[in-house]
Amino acid sequence: MKPSAIRLVLGTILALAAAGAIVSWQATRVADAPLPVVNPNLQIGGAFTLTDHHGKTVSDADYRGRYLLIFFGYTFCPDVCPTELQTVAVALDSLGEAARQVQPLFISVDPQRDTPSHLATFVSQFHPQIVGLTGTPEQIAAVARAYRAYYAKAPGSDPEHYLMDHSAFLYLMAPDGRFLTVFRNGTPPETLAADLRQRLAAQPAATARGG
Repeated sequence: MKPSAIRLVLGTILALAAAGAIVSWQATRVADAPLPVVNPNLQIGGAFTLTDHHGKTVSDADYRGRYLLIFFGYTFCPDVCPTELQTVAVALDSLGEAARQVQPLFISVDPQRDTPSHLATFVSQFHPQIVGLTGTPEQIAAVARAYRAYYAKAPGSDPEHYLMDHSAFLYLMAPDGRFLTVFRNGTPPETLAADLRQRLAAQPAATARGG
């Protein structure tokens, strides 16, 4: 192999390794550090209109005043989604009364199968505070773009009994709708609860300052 070709290959490998290290560092940092510093210029989140598991049309404005924990998944998910919702449920229970200031949202990336009634049955298995949201394919695509969430039917899936590939981040949004941070898949409920508890404890002081 020519020296120039070798340099090209090595350069590509190093670039990919560096990108992977950045992603790994960011994910580890989210899981390990309370109140991580987030780039304020990172544009994640925005307005949406969806249908909740009661069949009611809702928007992001309906949840103002509470911290939002948002997860994109689907009810037929074999492992990741149930595990993440269980993590949220345990974290909420550990917060006690303060959990009322947190609203978890489970947004389906499988609107073809996830009807409101199906979502209602699913989210009720984890915690009464979790709200399931669905919508038209266009509405789901729009909210996924806003949160930079990935989803797609798994290649080679059966037309009816298919799986969905999807990102598995838990997004934390401020009471005013600002993006705060994400928690990686597998974050322990104790870590999630500790982060939320710290933010909730600081909230009255921030309100008093007008912030």
